[in-house]
Amino acid sequence: MKKTLFSILAASVLVLSACEKDLDQAPISSGSVPTFYKTADDFSQAINSVYSNLRDYPDRQLTMSETRSDNIYGVSTQGIRTWEPINNFSTTIASNEYPSDTWTTDFVGVFRANVVLDQLAKNGSVLTDDVRSRTEGEAKFLRALFYFDLVRYFGKVPVVDKPLEPQEVATIPRANVADVYTLIIADLQDAIAKLPDSYTTTNVGRATNGAARTLLAQVYLTRSGPTYGINGPGLGTNDYDAAITLLDQVINSGRYDLITAAGTAGSAYGNVFAYTNENNREVIFDVQYVSGGLGLGASFPSILLTNNYFQSIGAGTGFGTGDELRPPSDNLVATYATADTRKGVTMQIGYTTTSTPVAVETRPAFKKYVNGTLRGTSRTDWPINFIVLRYADVLLLKAEALIRKSGPSATADALVKRVRDRAGLTAAPLTGVTLAQLMEERRREFAGEGLRWHDLVRSGMALDVMNAWIAKEDTRNRIRKPITANDLLYPVPQNELAASSYVYEQNPGY
Repeated sequence: MKKTLFSILAASVLVLSACEKDLDQAPISSGSVPTFYKTADDFSQAINSVYSNLRDYPDRQLTMSETRSDNIYGVSTQGIRTWEPINNFSTTIASNEYPSDTWTTDFVGVFRANVVLDQLAKNGSVLTDDVRSRTEGEAKFLRALFYFDLVRYFGKVPVVDKPLEPQEVATIPRANVADVYTLIIADLQDAIAKLPDSYTTTNVGRATNGAARTLLAQVYLTRSGPTYGINGPGLGTNDYDAAITLLDQVINSGRYDLITAAGTAGSAYGNVFAYTNENNREVIFDVQYVSGGLGLGASFPSILLTNNYFQSIGAGTGFGTGDELRPPSDNLVATYATADTRKGVTMQIGYTTTSTPVAVETRPAFKKYVNGTLRGTSRTDWPINFIVLRYADVLLLKAEALIRKSGPSATADALVKRVRDRAGLTAAPLTGVTLAQLMEERRREFAGEGLRWHDLVRSGMALDVMNAWIAKEDTRNRIRKPITANDLLYPVPQNELAASSYVYEQNPGY
């Protein structure tokens, strides 16, 4: 299944590259109208190209969200690494590669989705009705995902909902956050109506209506977050009922469930991420990868780790990152209870190489997505999928919506209990779960998955939690303090400011 889909992806990238030459020469939120699609195969390659733009999505989440948060103390000892200014809340990161790559790649995805939608409107008659409808739903789901990524990191961004010539896009300013949400919500509502419940084997991995419902619920909860007095992702809209309705639809569909059997992974929680259990019942949407030196493998399992770690598990040549360890913070390590099976799956506390001389590392390392035995051919060629949306998130998002709407409740407690029971914490149930307790539970459940920064911002806890954590954890005095509301957004990349002839204004504080 996965090999079939990604063979198509590889071909589609080659086909579409000829249509996107102008994209590399203009502001990245622009593009030029390509040649018309004439066959069903043209459309298949085009929509697969939109999916292919997700290849580096997890890498960005692990730096822009996980490293930015209290889950990682990412300061270097061997010179300044490119990710360290992200960790340190530097105000001079407008030229840093990570915000720039995030803006660029998301808008390339938006452009590709816009091309598909434009061509469906003009030439979609070459497709059967069901394929045409599904393709439109996929394009809108993916466009919404890219724009949601953009609005959470940058706040105001240009809204471009059709292919435009570069000179046209240069005149489009950054839109108000509310207007960005209008497009995201409309896209996801249409995607829900057009996407199927599930797929047969050759198409597993494509967006479903369950994925669209889950993402829309997350959008509503994010939009309902506090404004912090900035043009950020929170608008204080109180969309809790809308989120709960969508999450209930996913829960009641019967298509998803928590993985409660250990399988070959050693624990039920570990089995969620097992290389031999991909596309399991807990997965709602993931980014698909296949190894084999085809350029379709994943790099995200490597980016938080070091040469020595891979050497210690017998994966030496080709797996060195040339980088430093980005370890779980002491505070994160300490938050796990002794009986919590998630800790051992998520991280390894220290390791020793088999090299001469022996290197001993006492700090913890994230290993959730690493399997040294079933690895691919190199550090950028892992075969494991990255889970973007999973069922545990649905349960905890519903608990969050209930608590934020009306306070602690038995219903929210029961949802949290399901997740904690799977983690081996049946002897320690929580009652009257507060928002702060829920966010700590989410922290343990999703550590190393790139959600923590978004959770803190959405919940309104970002400044209090991060400033308290920085005061205790920043033993090397590298992180700027205190952080303020302006630090909750990333800067507009400097190259984008210049390419727009400064039609785009910079976010405050940079």
